[in-house]
Amino acid sequence: MSLKQEIHIDASIPILWKTWTCSDRTTSWLAPAADIEPVVGGKFELFFDSEDKNGMNTAGCKIVGLKEYRQIIFEWKGPDLFAEIMYHPQHLTYVDIWLQPTSDTTTLVCLKHSGWGASTDWQSARAWHEEAWKQWLGNLKTSVESA
Repeated sequence: MSLKQEIHIDASIPILWKTWTCSDRTTSWLAPAADIEPVVGGKFELFFDSEDKNGMNTAGCKIVGLKEYRQIIFEWKGPDLFAEIMYHPQHLTYVDIWLQPTSDTTTLVCLKHSGWGASTDWQSARAWHEEAWKQWLGNLKTSVESA
């Protein structure tokens, strides 16, 4: 079962698009270091510990779908806590972001995180990510609306 979340943000689609596709914008709300190449097959690498880029990262993850100013889909690894199940190339999960205008200055950000396994460990990973995405999307809203 996919994890789905939505949030309304007082910002235009072009501004929000950059927060997902520009490394320097992503670091303002999601991770302290990032390497993002906004093309299909490009990197979507986040480093949650800028001091130690070997742990807590999405190194090796790629963008697998892109509709400019509308949708970005990327591979995802979980935190080190779930490395045993989420760090194998055949077990990566996928994050699908849709941007939908609700007015000239407000956008609905829709997130779908899929690819979860059925085991208890996978259920724990999904629950962890449900809370993490709530926090990260809240960070995004705060970052963009206070700029």
